[in-house]
Amino acid sequence: MAKSAKSTSQGNMKWWQLSLIGIGCTIGTGYFLGSGIGVKIAGPSIVFSFLLAALGTFIVYNVLAKMTAKDPQEGSFCYYAGKAFGKWAAFGCGWNYWSSNILVMGSQLTALAILSQFWFPNVPLWIFSAGYAVLSILVVISGTSGFDKMEDIFAVVKFAAILMFIILAFAALFGWIGGGDAKPTGVPVAPKELFPDGFKGFYASLIYAFYAYGGIEVIGLKAMQLKDKKDAPKAGSLMLISLTTVYVLSLGLAVSLVAFDKFSEKESPFVTALSDFNLAFFPHVFNGAIIIAGFSTMTAALYGVTNLLVTLADDGDAPAVFSKKLKFKSLPLPSLILATVGLIASIVTALLLPGKIYEYITTAAGILLLYNWIFIICSSFKLLKLKVWNKILGYIGLLLLLAAISGTLLEKSIRPGFYVSILFVTIIGIVCLFMRKHWKNPKSNNKVKYY
Repeated sequence: MAKSAKSTSQGNMKWWQLSLIGIGCTIGTGYFLGSGIGVKIAGPSIVFSFLLAALGTFIVYNVLAKMTAKDPQEGSFCYYAGKAFGKWAAFGCGWNYWSSNILVMGSQLTALAILSQFWFPNVPLWIFSAGYAVLSILVVISGTSGFDKMEDIFAVVKFAAILMFIILAFAALFGWIGGGDAKPTGVPVAPKELFPDGFKGFYASLIYAFYAYGGIEVIGLKAMQLKDKKDAPKAGSLMLISLTTVYVLSLGLAVSLVAFDKFSEKESPFVTALSDFNLAFFPHVFNGAIIIAGFSTMTAALYGVTNLLVTLADDGDAPAVFSKKLKFKSLPLPSLILATVGLIASIVTALLLPGKIYEYITTAAGILLLYNWIFIICSSFKLLKLKVWNKILGYIGLLLLLAAISGTLLEKSIRPGFYVSILFVTIIGIVCLFMRKHWKNPKSNNKVKYY
C-alpha cells in the first residue's frame, strides 16, 4: 500500500459541481480556435475526430476516476504513475505535465494575440502576447480572493458564446437569416465531401480533437474535493456528454455553412462560418467572448503550474528553492518566476515564427498531454483489478492516443510540433537518469513514498 502525507478523504464538493468545473477548465481556445486547424486539415470529418477523441477521453477519465475512488491522492495521476512504475514515472509525469501546461499557456497566449489582431491587424503578435502575459501575472500576484467566482462567470461566458453560435447557425442553415449571396453549403454526406483530403487529413486532425478535451486530468486533481470520491466517474461522464454534444453540434453546423477551405488557424471557425450571413455584431461579440474565455484558461493554467512546481519541490522532484513562498499572500515567487520565463519564451518564439507558431505550440502541447494520458491508462492496468471488458477499453484508448500522436507526422504543417514534444520528453528523460542516485539515497528529500 502507498502512504502519502498528501492523502486525504475530506471534501465537500458535489459531483455535479465537479462536472461544471471540468467544463470550465476544458473549454478554451483549443476548441474555439485550435479546432479551425483541424477543420482546415480534415474538412467535415473533424466531427468524427471529435467523437473518437471523446471515446478516448472517457476511457482515460474513467480509469483515473476509479483510481481516485480506490486511493484518493492529491498527486492524482502523477502519484499513481509512481505507485505503479516507480519514482521515475512520478517525476516524469509531473515535469511532463508542467511542460505541457507551459506550452498550453503559450498556445493560449498566441491564440489571444491572433484573436486580438481581428481588430488591430497591424499590431505584431508579440505585443499582444506580452500584454496578456503581464495581465495574467498580475492576477496571480494579486491573489484575488474572488478569482474562483470570476472563473465561474467566465465558464458561463464560454457556454453562452457556443449556444449563441448554435442558435444563429441553425437560423442560417434554414435560411432564416442571410445577406447578399450567402448560402449554406449544406450538410456534407458524400465521402469526398466528408473526407476531402482522404484518410490522411482525418488521421492528422485527431490531435486537435483530443487537445480540445485537454483538461480532463485537472478533474482528476479536483476529484479530491468531492464529498464522495466514488462519484468521480459520474461527474466525468456528465462533463464529457455535455462537451461532446456542444462540440460535435457546433462543428457540424460550422462545416455545413461554408466550404472547409475557408477555415484558417488565424480566425475562429465559428466566426468564419457566419461571416457571410449579414451578422455584423457576431464576429465582434464572439471574438470578445473567446478572448475572455482564453484569458481565464491561461491565467488558471499559470496559477496551476506555479503551485505544481511547489508540490514537485516538496516531493524532492524539483530544487528546494521552488517550494519557498513569500509572506505576501503566500506567493511562491521562485515558481512563478520560472513559469514567467516559459511565457517569455513563448512570446519570443511568436516574434521569431509568427506564421506557424500557433500550430507548432498547440500540437506539441496536445501531444505532451497525451503522453500523460497514456501513463494514466498503463497505471490502471497495474493498480486496478479490471474486468476483461475494461481492459479491452483500455487498449482501445491506448490505440486512439497513439493514433492521435502518430497522425501529426502525416501533416507537414504540424509535424514540427511532434519533434518539439520529443525534445521535451528527451530532456525530462536525461534529468531522470541524473536523478537516479538522488532517489537511491535514503536521506533524499522524498516526502511521498511508494511501497
